[in-house]
This record gives sequence, C-alpha cells and structure tokens, in this order.
Amino acid sequence: MSTPEFEVKQVDASVLYELRRRVLRGDDPNKAVADPRDEEETSLHFAGFLDGRLVVSASFFPSTAPSCAHLFTDQLRYMATDFDIQGKGYGALVLAGAEEALRAQGVGQVWANARDTALGFYRATGWTVLDGTEHISPETNLPHTVIVKQL
Repeated sequence: MSTPEFEVKQVDASVLYELRRRVLRGDDPNKAVADPRDEEETSLHFAGFLDGRLVVSASFFPSTAPSCAHLFTDQLRYMATDFDIQGKGYGALVLAGAEEALRAQGVGQVWANARDTALGFYRATGWTVLDGTEHISPETNLPHTVIVKQL
C-alpha cells in the first residue's frame, strides 16, 4: 500500500476556479468564482494536490485589517477542500504553506469571513474569532464570522 503524496504549490487563480465552484458555490455554473483581484501581482493563490489531483484552494489578497491596523494584512478568500478529503489535515497543510510564504513577504496577519460551519477548522489552525462579527454572506446567503490570525 502506498502513501498518498501531497504537495502545496503557488498557482494561477484560474487553476482553482473549478474547485471553488464545486465546493463553495454548489457547483452552480451561474455563480461567480473569479475575484477581480485574482490577477493582481500582489495576490497569492495556493493549491493542494493529492497524488496530482487538486483538492484544496486558498487565495490571499492584500486588504484593510479588521484589527491591528498597523500590521500588513492579507485576506483569505476561497478556502475550499474537496468533499471527500475534508477533515484529513490537507487544508491545514495548505494554510501552513501559505502562511510561511506570506510571512516571508512581511504579512503580519491574515483575516477572513469564515463560514460558521468551518469555524472549528480555523480555531484548530490558530485563528481567532472576532466577537460580534457574525453576518450572512451576500454571496452565499450562509452564516459567516470574521476571523483573524497573527503571523
């Protein structure tokens, strides 16, 4: 029995669109999965490949900080882990790789509008919930909460 090979790579945003659509937008072809900032030079996109198959996506965009405004901050968007491998640690590996790259660029903190169903995952990987920031996402109509992590 062979051990699956997992690799984290920095990629072009377009590589992530199909996974974004399937996992985050209910596979609805009418839902937007491209972000206007995807092609900006300062945006970073990370992919996790399991035995060569794209299974995790995460994109980071320079952004105004919701807390600790003195820190250079990026926003995490489009964090998605394919359904059949959720809960197996691959999303955490992609975040760890992304955070290392962001730290190397001088980013001091990251933040996101996290789906409430994923808050346990984010807490387990060192993120903090900002109290009083619960809201319904206009994109998905699902409950979200603002989270932050100091790098």
